[in-house]
Amino acid sequence: MRERRLAAELRRLRESSAVTLEEAAERLGWSKTKLSRIENVLRRVAVPEVQGLLDLYGVAGGRRDALIAFARTARQRDWWDTEPLRTDYATYIGLEAESEALSCYSMGVIHGLLQTEEYARHIIRAALMRFKPPAEVDRRVAVRAARQAVLTERDQPLRFWSIIDEAVLDREIGGKEVMQAQYKRLLELAELPNVMLQVMPASVGAHPGVIGSFSILQFPEQYFPNVVYVESMTGALYIEDEGQVHTHTLAFEQMQATALSPDDSTALLARRAGR
Repeated sequence: MRERRLAAELRRLRESSAVTLEEAAERLGWSKTKLSRIENVLRRVAVPEVQGLLDLYGVAGGRRDALIAFARTARQRDWWDTEPLRTDYATYIGLEAESEALSCYSMGVIHGLLQTEEYARHIIRAALMRFKPPAEVDRRVAVRAARQAVLTERDQPLRFWSIIDEAVLDREIGGKEVMQAQYKRLLELAELPNVMLQVMPASVGAHPGVIGSFSILQFPEQYFPNVVYVESMTGALYIEDEGQVHTHTLAFEQMQATALSPDDSTALLARRAGR
């Protein structure tokens, strides 16, 4: 994941400096194929090569230092690298683990970071359409549970803001007992200082999120752009274009203003949980 982000930033720097792939390769004494493979994460890039690229693109000061420091850790392996995960899912877990803040709108199901194991089990089993054995379902539930460590076990826990469509709370995943436990789990997480929950009531009608769920991931390195993540049944879309990320950010801000306040949202959840 780190290598993917580094490669994407090196490509963005080249394009913003108005240097073509051919020109950059020629000035560094490389083949065009070598640079293309670096930018497409098909070849690992060494730190001295990163330094040469940054020199060519005129990157200096703190930005240069941060990118070189990031390049030194680009090959670091994480727990999800040892799991047999679909590539786009492993990519998302890496982004989620490295982000400092995550804002999401959930239209179909509760976000994975907020799910109980039983809720997750029913979601995963349904998504697999019973084509996988129970052991595979258990493994995927365990992966989802491991992801949740970002909320409580990091030195700087993830700042997580979730807007949940009211229809998600009405959808009886796994039956009443599973949903009751899920409501209680949401209330517990809402007490964390780094977690903010809002419910988008059905009475609002049309709003920017009616088109579908999305997540915005923000990173601590100021030189890496935010990423919008949109999931589908068979894959995922990662949006890094600055204008499109800005559009999603504006949409989320409008939805924050439209949804129930955090206090009113937890009151609604408490009523559903029977408190």
